[in-house]
Amino acid sequence: MDHLMSYVLVASAGLVAGTMNAVAGGGSFVTFPALVLVGVPSVGANMSSTFALFPASLASAYAYRKEFTDLGGVSIKILLPISLVGGFLGALLLLLTPSSTFDALVPWLLLVASLVFAFGQRASKALQRFVHLGVRSMIVGQFMLGIYAGYFGGAVGLMMMATWSLFNITDLHAMNAAKSLIVGSTNTIAVGLFIYAGGIDWLFALIMLCGALVGGYLGAYYARRLPQKELRLAINCLNLLITTLFFWRAFG
Repeated sequence: MDHLMSYVLVASAGLVAGTMNAVAGGGSFVTFPALVLVGVPSVGANMSSTFALFPASLASAYAYRKEFTDLGGVSIKILLPISLVGGFLGALLLLLTPSSTFDALVPWLLLVASLVFAFGQRASKALQRFVHLGVRSMIVGQFMLGIYAGYFGGAVGLMMMATWSLFNITDLHAMNAAKSLIVGSTNTIAVGLFIYAGGIDWLFALIMLCGALVGGYLGAYYARRLPQKELRLAINCLNLLITTLFFWRAFG
């Protein structure tokens, strides 16, 4: 693939991902494969994708700044540092993972994220009938989510909201506010570590970041005009296609 086509593909992936994140989530399903396709090694592609998408989460957190409140009796002042520690450990684990090992893990990580995106909300509602969890379980679960966010991060926002719903948290505004702050802050910690380690492909990452910012603005502007059910179906199909391609790439 020549340089111009690579730049166009990366910018387009950022545009699509920014729109997806503003409307329904799952933007990393587009940015990560696009970077791999243009030749960025998988670990570097994951780092660069995280860098390209994290400013949008911080912007969302600022927009939700008046909605921050406790979740399930646990203060956001507790959940945030726990997530940051987990995110740092996850990012460090990514840096220590050989590319060959990460290549083998990626299809499974994408599969988990795809399943959560498609069925997470319904699964959490079903589990609420049988599972009653306490504050300690919520803290441990949040720490694990922080590690996942720093290591890979696909659909982590949806994973958080699905997990929190198990604790009978139903205020969507509070969940969206906490999710935006925690994901944005966790990714900031991870990005800082990635920059220090020199793992980001700066040219592609910056081009993708610009596309994501434009896509995020357009997605937020048109979100109320778009049919959510059909959009989520289309994103689920895209996630399935990308996951299948990565399984074929790893084991075909």
